[in-house]
Amino acid sequence: MSHQTRDRLLLAIAIILAGIYLFPLYWMYITTIKSGSEMFATPPTFWPTDPQWQIFGNVWQGRNMGRYIWNSLVIACGAVSVITVLGVGCAYVLARYRNIWVDIGLFLILMLQVLPASLMVTPIFVGFSQIGLLNYPRLAVILAIAAKSMPFFVVLVRATFMSVPQELEEAALVDGNSRVGAFFNIVLPLARNGILVSAILIFMQAFGEFVYSKSMIQAVELQPASVGLNSFMGPNTNEWNNIMAYAAIYVTPILAIFVLLQRRIVSGLTSGALK
Repeated sequence: MSHQTRDRLLLAIAIILAGIYLFPLYWMYITTIKSGSEMFATPPTFWPTDPQWQIFGNVWQGRNMGRYIWNSLVIACGAVSVITVLGVGCAYVLARYRNIWVDIGLFLILMLQVLPASLMVTPIFVGFSQIGLLNYPRLAVILAIAAKSMPFFVVLVRATFMSVPQELEEAALVDGNSRVGAFFNIVLPLARNGILVSAILIFMQAFGEFVYSKSMIQAVELQPASVGLNSFMGPNTNEWNNIMAYAAIYVTPILAIFVLLQRRIVSGLTSGALK
């Protein structure tokens, strides 16, 4: 097999896999604008004969999606802020100071990452209830997300710090900088791309978080969009176009962020975050 033929074959396989991966998104958007009868037509149609574009506005107003999206943004931005402030220092220490205790700490961090949210939600809920934190449910969810996602962030950012030559810090110390000054003036600017990529990935996860929000936020006006979507579900659910419209509005901002920042995300992952 020639090199050109192999490249074409690999490209064809990549296109097929991309099509399989993207088809559910396409079907979600298409189902949104189908009429009630066309949704259940056999065989199914791959483009609606009479697109119902007004459904997006109806769902946005009828379900008060602006409030849900705002709550999701507050929770996601709060979680990213807490994780970034605390995780950057932790990752730097784990990257620069190597001894048996640091290795044990890194192992424990990795062990925390494998615990599912459904397993952690009960002890977190009980603990937050005992200290009264459930009186501030969005803050409780932010802290719970931070506890769950911190290991992922620390592992990625630690690899980024390890890719920054330590000789640069030593040169800064010789020039009169303190350890803190060398960190902020030398290391942090060089690692900002990996930190940004990790923060974006955490934001995407937190924006779609459901388990903690469903368990800790009872007030409807404080619930994020993921819990709002769950309110559609029931034993006799049949308004699938409304559900798909809600889901489309919900995921489109995340898709837009990923498309706009895909080059930065890929470059950050390949140059440092997973190096």
